[in-house]
Amino acid sequence: MLSYRHAFHAGNHADVLKHLILVRIARYLSEKPVPFWIVDTHAGAGRYALDSEYASKLAEYRDGIGRLWEAENLPPAAADYVDLVRSLNPDGRLRHYPGSPWLASQLLRDGDRLRLFELHSSDVKLLQECFRGRGRQVTITAGDGFAGLKAVLPPPPRRGLVLIDPSYETRDDYANVIKGLREALQRFPTGTYALWYPLLAKPEAQKLPGRLRALGAADWLHATLQVSAPSRDGFGMHGSGMFIINPPWTLKKTLQETLPQVAALFAQGDGAGFTLEGESS
Repeated sequence: MLSYRHAFHAGNHADVLKHLILVRIARYLSEKPVPFWIVDTHAGAGRYALDSEYASKLAEYRDGIGRLWEAENLPPAAADYVDLVRSLNPDGRLRHYPGSPWLASQLLRDGDRLRLFELHSSDVKLLQECFRGRGRQVTITAGDGFAGLKAVLPPPPRRGLVLIDPSYETRDDYANVIKGLREALQRFPTGTYALWYPLLAKPEAQKLPGRLRALGAADWLHATLQVSAPSRDGFGMHGSGMFIINPPWTLKKTLQETLPQVAALFAQGDGAGFTLEGESS
């Protein structure tokens, strides 16, 4: 939806879950010499100033990346992610947060490619500024990421990750992720797909995991991170989930080692915790 600006939520607990998993998948893809693509359907602005008017209004990062920033003895996967955030804050002060496009770009090799889609006109300009000078390695398209998947899949090297994380401000987003994934899997069945979604009281959010499983993928992994119990009035996001199709075989073990400590650090009362389930062929 064109009114949505991710800057209000940059660095929150949902970003941490999404970006930690993004980094692990990209690290896995880079273990083989064959090039790969990363496609981000809802790229946002690329990176965010946490002292900006948008980010400081809600300051959600304080209960997200802020809780990891000073933590000691983090699991290796969480420490790797935090180190990437630190590279954007070389003076040691947490003032900038990288969006998924910036994180992905740091993990590309010479032959790898990043394809970014963003519909919001203001964020597209910020995204273009973020990647000015990167040449053909990073391509930015002002438009609908779901429609864009038809043009870029399958990627020429037949290896890649598609990250899908719309705002879910309308019911259409829930339908679009199912339709978009179904069509993408027909074009690129061996690709890795990582779908983020919010944990909300609304029926559309609660039914989404079942609808994703019903797509029939032989290999999938579903992780959720809850920071609190759902509110009594039914409003607000109490956590988020990531549904990964064709995940790296190492990812489940990594999350089993990582999510318990992250969930404990992010707990905001009763109901905090995580879930992890999956199926493999």
